[in-house]
Amino acid sequence: MRKDKPNITYDELFDKISGYITNKSDRKMITKAYLFAFEKHFGQKRHTGEDYITHPLNVAYILAEINADPQTICAALLHDTIEDCDVTKEELANEFSLEIASLVDGVTKINKLNFTGTNEAILANHRKIIVGLTEDVRVIIIKLADRLHNMRTLWILSEKSQKSNSKETLEILVPIAHRLGMNKIKSELEDLSLRYSRPDIYFSIVEKLNQSKLERNTNIELMKESLTTLLNNHGIKHKIKGRAKSIYSIYKKLDTGRRFSDIYDLLALRIFVDKEQDCYQALGIIHSKYRPIPKRFKDYIAMPKENGYQSLHTTVFGENGQLYEIQIRTYEMDKLAEYGIASHWSYKEKGKTIMQSAMEEKLQFFRSIMELSKEEENDESFVNSVKDDVLNSMIYVFTPKGDVIELPLGSTPIDFAYRVHSKVGDSMIGAIVNGNIVPLDYKLQNNDIVKINVNKNSFPSREWISMAYTAQAKNKIKAYFNRIDKEENLKKGEELLLKELRKKKIASSDFYKDENIDKILDELHIGDLTELYINIGNNKISPTSVVNIINVEELTKEQLLLNRVKANQEQKINVKNDIIVEGIDQIKVNIASCCKPIPGDSIVGYITKGNGISVHRSVCPNISDLDERLIDISWNSNIDKKYSTSLLIYASDNKNVLVDVISKTASSNISVQSINSLNSIDNYMYELVILISDTDKLQKYINDLEMLDSIIKVERLIK
Repeated sequence: MRKDKPNITYDELFDKISGYITNKSDRKMITKAYLFAFEKHFGQKRHTGEDYITHPLNVAYILAEINADPQTICAALLHDTIEDCDVTKEELANEFSLEIASLVDGVTKINKLNFTGTNEAILANHRKIIVGLTEDVRVIIIKLADRLHNMRTLWILSEKSQKSNSKETLEILVPIAHRLGMNKIKSELEDLSLRYSRPDIYFSIVEKLNQSKLERNTNIELMKESLTTLLNNHGIKHKIKGRAKSIYSIYKKLDTGRRFSDIYDLLALRIFVDKEQDCYQALGIIHSKYRPIPKRFKDYIAMPKENGYQSLHTTVFGENGQLYEIQIRTYEMDKLAEYGIASHWSYKEKGKTIMQSAMEEKLQFFRSIMELSKEEENDESFVNSVKDDVLNSMIYVFTPKGDVIELPLGSTPIDFAYRVHSKVGDSMIGAIVNGNIVPLDYKLQNNDIVKINVNKNSFPSREWISMAYTAQAKNKIKAYFNRIDKEENLKKGEELLLKELRKKKIASSDFYKDENIDKILDELHIGDLTELYINIGNNKISPTSVVNIINVEELTKEQLLLNRVKANQEQKINVKNDIIVEGIDQIKVNIASCCKPIPGDSIVGYITKGNGISVHRSVCPNISDLDERLIDISWNSNIDKKYSTSLLIYASDNKNVLVDVISKTASSNISVQSINSLNSIDNYMYELVILISDTDKLQKYINDLEMLDSIIKVERLIK
């Protein structure tokens, strides 16, 4: 990667692309994209004071260094025009092509992501954006180049922004670059992130490297000469290069407690040969002269890494008794090792690029994202699952046939089984790891060989949900039981509705008229009778309320809903085991009715006179001046019941508001205890009391309500 000169001119870019893009019309299109971007960004400046066009030029140059296709180079030049220049996707499609416009649009969407944000509202659109990225991997690669140039000029930003950008780069973009096998970009992103997040450590390592540079270079040259002579004597055509260890990789090894002088691969060489068999011949020749260190040999040619990386690794006692890490690979393997999936740049094949086809075929992380997108119903859960299951530290285990399965660190045989196939997981009866029977909660290790025993008549256990580590496995287990529960609830709901009709002496033939069913489904915002039965069967909708939609014409919708929710009996909740009072085991605990805290709220205890501990939200004004009688309390981590809390709903009109509110509670598995209309001069107000499990679900429910056209705002009520 080019580091020495941050400002690339278009002439330099054109010279670079001309080295591999020979089609004149493609080069003409790239020039047109540059002139278009130059015009649209004219007058705009970067924080560094440079003309803004220097940024897209540098991004395009980074991509040209890995031989990006013409469409990607154009998209790189145009990648900020939609976001910063009021250019539309349609305008780009008309000027260039829909393919280029879609790439630019994808990068624009990615730039709106904020993985490090804490506001749950930020997560609302992440599902469609992340899944959209996997539709064309070039979008991700443009983003990586975009971030790399921004990191090269990060010095201009405040220290806080430097650390924030570095954190996001290390947590999100570096793992993606690793999954794509793009080691060259990954390595520079890591080094730059360390420079700005831990400058003291970064410059300490740089200083140590500079101090030992002369000695290292001397030893490297001595070993190169010796190996060159050795391989030439055996007729092995080759090239040898000294390999610089990245500063970040040195930092990671030092962080594990190793000494600087003990890091073997500070003296590192890379040998390039023509054919795969030459790799093994070269290895044997080297080992015949230089003694290898046991357990430091790795054959990534026979067993490639999940991202396609292939090479032989060995560490030997070399010249002057020094330890040398040697990598042996073909030129083609080196191209894949440096550029990863980006080494597959190509024109279309059956509607997709060769690179996209290779990604779908080879990369398990791609398939994991797609599976999670289908399984996770909640946007926040999906984004968190992508970070936990796809971007975290991974292990590599094997099937009995030698196929590599990539899993997050912490995975169990249950995760392995469901990663292989849902049917394998559902019918699993046991696991054998490295020839030994292991429990299903066994933590898999790198290089484990895992065999899953199955029985077609077997089925999952609900306990597996807590034993599995990945969201993918947990979701598939839940999906199995959801299917079972749906069948039971479907039958139960139909029976309950027929029982209600008999109770009210209503003939089924009269009730099940098309116009009646259409009215019921429309009122409850439900798709079909099957869904209605399931909602009745799982107690989300009462059969009485369904029948009353048709049977009680004189009541308004709002009156009917108010009657329905007021008919629900308030649950009596024993909170004693859900609240932990420091140093006290046996004491009466009550939830304060003024602020109605729920699990997830920051809480504080108030010592009442004769009625135990009253639990308040920390923000409750009723306890703000009562410091001397307040004590520290906390929620138990294992709570499986719902708690009551109050919401104040402001609406612009009262048409169907309550119908919509009740519909949202039903679809979110939230129980309504009461709804009261409040007097207001400016708008319509309602006090809604609900039973809900925690603050995460409450915030999502509030967001869902505020998306309704008639709702102005929703806030929690403290009396």
